Amino acid sequence: MVPSPQPLRLFVLHHAGGSHVTYRHWPAALPGHWDVTLLDAPGRGRHIGAQPLDDAGRLADFLLGEIEPELPVPYALFGHSMGALMAYEIARRATDRGLPVPVWLGVSARPAPMASPAQVRSPGWHALPDAELRTRLQQLGGTPDGILDDPSLWALYSPVIRADLRVVESWRPAPGAGPLPTALSAYAGRDDFAVSPLMAGWESHAEHFLGQLTFDGGHFYFLDDPAPLLRSIERDAETALRILKDRSTAVQ
Repeated sequence: MVPSPQPLRLFVLHHAGGSHVTYRHWPAALPGHWDVTLLDAPGRGRHIGAQPLDDAGRLADFLLGEIEPELPVPYALFGHSMGALMAYEIARRATDRGLPVPVWLGVSARPAPMASPAQVRSPGWHALPDAELRTRLQQLGGTPDGILDDPSLWALYSPVIRADLRVVESWRPAPGAGPLPTALSAYAGRDDFAVSPLMAGWESHAEHFLGQLTFDGGHFYFLDDPAPLLRSIERDAETALRILKDRSTAVQ
């Protein structure tokens, strides 16, 4: 008899300045027995009227509050860029507070937490003048041209973008934090030169490091064709579920 596939609840966390909209096609492209939930930070998407949060701890608490009622089912977190930072912080909070811990973290395009903040040079984008910030965001990709080119849309979305950038730029890891009791995979774009060399450090932040995978492209390497990343997410999350099952069998 073929065993039934294991259920999994996957929460997807978006990048700075983004929303669930970028990832809206993902649930249909991932396994049908998964429950895929696309989260939004305050100020966009399903929380369009809410005040954006510019502190990593407060944002992580908000997002954990969003998912906590759904945690009894085995769950996983995937985050891109700022979303990867939030995935790490949510998992850290769940561990510290005695909540169910995710079976797997997928972190994309975000350098690993480092003991010395000086190792990561923050560009301070959140405080740049409008024209310079729009130029840099256009070069990075991931922000619709309509927002960058339309003054009324920019006025609407720039507070959200600046708040998100401040989250990323002001965050520092808690001192002495040990590896998380979960599996973790790291993903990056080969041409994301500011980030890719720093992804290997994630190995020390989880009990089961499933490896680093590099894709063609830059910071938003998956936008044109998310299929390679989605297949990797599926493979790695299923591996993490097997690790959990083997561990449960061993203690029985």
